[in-house]
Amino acid sequence: MSKLVKFLALLLPGFLVACSDAETESHPYGFGMQVSEQVIAKWDIDIGPDGAGLPEGSGTAEIGEPIYLAKCAFCHGEFGEGMGRFPDFVGTPEELLSDFATKNVGSYWPYATTLWDYIYRAMPFGNAQSLTADEVYSITAYILSLNNIIAEDAVMDAKSLPEVKMPNRDGFIVASGTDINASICMKNCVKEVVVTSKASESRVSLAEKEEAKNTGDIQ
Repeated sequence: MSKLVKFLALLLPGFLVACSDAETESHPYGFGMQVSEQVIAKWDIDIGPDGAGLPEGSGTAEIGEPIYLAKCAFCHGEFGEGMGRFPDFVGTPEELLSDFATKNVGSYWPYATTLWDYIYRAMPFGNAQSLTADEVYSITAYILSLNNIIAEDAVMDAKSLPEVKMPNRDGFIVASGTDINASICMKNCVKEVVVTSKASESRVSLAEKEEAKNTGDIQ
């Protein structure tokens, strides 16, 4: 008898007993355990755009600045400029028109509540969910003030945070499946595009075609 078969022979009785005991409980498949509301609450921490789920607490930019400098600046810079591979926070929607646009809090994010959600759920890097609600409100207020979205003395809490109007709030269109309920902002578009050939068909790259046009080899 092989070692694997002997191992399974020893393991199987215990496994059957464990399954038999589990089946006596109210679990339809005989696996797992009943999850308490306390355990679920630790995972159910997402915040909706309208602020649904925001906890009690409050904070201001003045309170948030030293917390940010101590726990966030190492990665994101003292003024939200970003450090190394870590993203920046500060910007304006006009930056999205640039060829080197960055989608940050000031230039792109449509809801301030998303900022609170992300900080609370995933930050600081390497020590996620270690911040209190008050600390998150304060850091959120500080980042918003760096972008000149709110005043430095503005109090952020479950009521005021959802009311913050982000600069790029209207830069998104509302879509449901194939039904887009908004006017398209593009102008002077080509009404019909006809593909006459593909580079892969002729095994010629676009760069080679452009070079050939410049030298007059093709029309």
